[in-house]
Amino acid sequence: MSANGEIALTEAQKAIFGELKKNWGWLLAFGILSIILGTIGLGMTFALTEVSIIFFGVLLIIGGVFQLFDAFKCKGWKSTLWHVLIALLYVGAGVMMVADPILASATLTLFLASILLAVGVMRIFMAFQMRPAKGWGWLLAGGIVTILLGGMIISGWPMSGLWVIGLFVAVELIVNGWTSVFVALAARSAAKEEQESAAAGSATSGS
Repeated sequence: MSANGEIALTEAQKAIFGELKKNWGWLLAFGILSIILGTIGLGMTFALTEVSIIFFGVLLIIGGVFQLFDAFKCKGWKSTLWHVLIALLYVGAGVMMVADPILASATLTLFLASILLAVGVMRIFMAFQMRPAKGWGWLLAGGIVTILLGGMIISGWPMSGLWVIGLFVAVELIVNGWTSVFVALAARSAAKEEQESAAAGSATSGS
């Protein structure tokens, strides 16, 4: 590759990765952790489904209680009644999810599917933004896999809600982990190439 081509590639990598070239280690660690958690989740899909539903329900209850507390401190506000009603809906939905996580999981499967579809589309856009940097193909593959997961959830609904949430959350964690690992390695490679290019430029100017 010519010197001008190397400079152009270095500038493109700077625009793509930015500060990630300096902090790629954090993304790599996150990717490895995500892979480990997803692998553990594969062995306990039904339990992971229940835990996910209960956890989300508890978050709704906590959020609703805090919103109720806030509503009673907002005397004179014209929207206080709506504030209270929203808080009660939060608490009610959270209690129902905690009381019957299996029933709630069937309802949340469609929501999870829509989230996975959206994430997959965003990953594909990210992949094309990264071209021609190393690792963009893995990001594209991750986006396609995530879209397929979302489609499979919809095709198996509602019976799949008993286990599919836990399974797909585990698989998504693994896919996200490997995607993060490959992007981090691509950023490390870009940083190395940038350092070598800078060293070569210094040597050329010195001679």
